[in-house]
Amino acid sequence: MGGAIRNTSLLAVAMLAGVLASGSGAAAQTTTPPPANAAPTADNAVLLTIFLKHDQSRPLSELNAQLERQNYYKTFPPAGVEVVSWYVMMGVGQVVTLRLPASRLREVNRAIENTAWGSYRTEFYPTYDYKPIAEQQRSKAQ
Repeated sequence: MGGAIRNTSLLAVAMLAGVLASGSGAAAQTTTPPPANAAPTADNAVLLTIFLKHDQSRPLSELNAQLERQNYYKTFPPAGVEVVSWYVMMGVGQVVTLRLPASRLREVNRAIENTAWGSYRTEFYPTYDYKPIAEQQRSKAQ
């Protein structure tokens, strides 16, 4: 079972690398992409941790007003994208972890670009769920 989980996780990372390497997404596709509202499954889900770093040169009320004008609160996260966690990291900003199909990565990125830039500087960290693998390895070691 661990091999299947590991292979699935590696497949998700490989899919994500392919999406990132294609740049604009203008490359020809050889397969039909999943529907835009596809749900994350064990074979297509990635975790995406986003650091939303506050512009500390401006007051919070100003930042929130800009986010409101840019429809951030209506747009992010896109409908159907699972929020795994959303924390305030004092002195930095917010840290959001999402679970989504790799095929929706561009949609999440565009939501941030169109609505959060100006109030936040952003960093993206695509990952995969390693917990089941670690638990299996720990059980085997005991």
